[in-house]
Amino acid sequence: MSTDFTAMGVMPELASRLHENGITEPTPVQKKSIPVLLAGQDVIAQAQTGTGKTLAFALPILQRIQVHKEQVQALILTPTRELAIQITSELTKLAPTVGATVLAAYGGQDVVAQIRKLNNAPHIVVATPGRLLDHIRRETINLGKLKMLVLDEADQMLHMGFLPEVENIIAHMPRARQTMLFSATMPEAIKRLAANYMNTPVDIRIQSTHVTLDNIKQFVIETTDRGRERAVMQLIEQHNPYLAVIFCRTKVRAKKLNAALQDKGIPSDELHGDLTQAKREQVMKRFRDAKLQILVATDVAARGLDVEGVTHVYNYDVPQDSEIYIHRIGRTGRAGQRGTAVTLSSPHDRGAVAHIERSIDASLQRFTIDEEGQLTADSTKRSAAPAKAYGRGDSSSSERGGRARGGRDSGRSGQQARRGGESSGGRGRQQAGGRGRGQQAERSTAPSKSGGGSPWEAASGGDTGSKRGGNGGRSFGGGERSERPAGPRSFGGGERSERPAGPRSFGGGERSERPAGPRSFGGGERSERSSSGAPRSSGGRSSGGRSSGSGSGGRNSGGSSRGSSPSRGGGAGNSRGRKR
Repeated sequence: MSTDFTAMGVMPELASRLHENGITEPTPVQKKSIPVLLAGQDVIAQAQTGTGKTLAFALPILQRIQVHKEQVQALILTPTRELAIQITSELTKLAPTVGATVLAAYGGQDVVAQIRKLNNAPHIVVATPGRLLDHIRRETINLGKLKMLVLDEADQMLHMGFLPEVENIIAHMPRARQTMLFSATMPEAIKRLAANYMNTPVDIRIQSTHVTLDNIKQFVIETTDRGRERAVMQLIEQHNPYLAVIFCRTKVRAKKLNAALQDKGIPSDELHGDLTQAKREQVMKRFRDAKLQILVATDVAARGLDVEGVTHVYNYDVPQDSEIYIHRIGRTGRAGQRGTAVTLSSPHDRGAVAHIERSIDASLQRFTIDEEGQLTADSTKRSAAPAKAYGRGDSSSSERGGRARGGRDSGRSGQQARRGGESSGGRGRQQAGGRGRGQQAERSTAPSKSGGGSPWEAASGGDTGSKRGGNGGRSFGGGERSERPAGPRSFGGGERSERPAGPRSFGGGERSERPAGPRSFGGGERSERSSSGAPRSSGGRSSGGRSSGSGSGGRNSGGSSRGSSPSRGGGAGNSRGRKR
């Protein structure tokens, strides 16, 4: 069977196997790279992820392997385990056609099992730098007969600090070899690496940045640090993505956001460096099988994510590097499909967003998002004023006809929920299936004293499917979002509108006056915190402490009065005094 692949020199058996897998037409990087690599020349190929570069080096390697020689003839170095798994998967689909053997060697696997497989001298090894160096030091792999070397995602290896390891590995190889370097960008350090270790390479540049990004709708949602979590929740509810990846800057932020998503009943999981390899593979399998809707990941996982059907990418944190931005949003809009990329930006992120726009030569449209999750285009693009975002306790919000957006307390993870015995905007909500998350299930069962409730509180019998114009839509709170009360939001009974405009007091007097004694969180006598040792009266006055009891609204001089929940002493609300 004659195809475009056979016209480039690919053997008919491999071309036929590609056709069986639904691959009939080579991509631009494949058209330019495969003939050169089949001729045995070195190649530097600059191409983005999602352009088909795996097959660009895999096909020539498979065709040039001498299967009768039981030795490692080709090495493919990748920056991440996920990418190593992906490449190995592609190779194992085609390797039986020519009789070649493939082994993946990366961290998190059983070293003894890897050593046993290496003793059989696989023809092709796909490895991460750290694990391969481990085998070199153990002398469990011999690279003395190596004929082909691939450095995939070379710029990412640079960013992750792997170049010294790469140079160490190259030192154990013969000089007479074919080297293939693939990279989305070409920093100076990568150019020096190529100059030092490659033999008159053919330079191939695929101007695919704009081609790839043309399939991706890119937006910026202006919010605040406190408003990010609420923003991404509302965006997920609006978009209802088939599969989505949310990128966070750190593992801690990824864990926290994933927990918040799960508390809302959203099928999500996290992917970062703290997971064991078995757990990472389990998460990826569930995501590929669409058993997860949302994957919360750090940048370490960005390069290896090649999952069909990712419709949305959310940048929870703005990447400080335009290359990272391109790699992140490249998880969607692949193979000619359309995708959507949304970046959440706070005022201090504007410089980074502007740098990204210059790098991709495109202007990203800004949006603000209102309390109902409706997007409004920012006609000024770079407004000097902060975006109208949620999560900010701006007292002027009630004057604009909306609700106070939760102030400083609304963005917290649920610490205030215990104080009032209820869930007030944090993580302690019951999931859609009626199942709480650990100890926080206890908080979700408390009724809302304000009568209106939080838009995210689970309620039975609601119908949110019609919100997105279809049946069977997922419920993120129960009732119609239009039923949300328009009045000021209550976080335990006291009207937020009663909050004075002055500075907040967090306990009364100077912090230095706080006694060193143990703090009581209910049950015990609160009088132990008094510096004078005198017992404190319920609802009375104190010169620097707190009054807990009736919640009648009386204020202390420099102190604080809290009305607790019925289970903690008869208070009707949760109002805080302010420092006069």
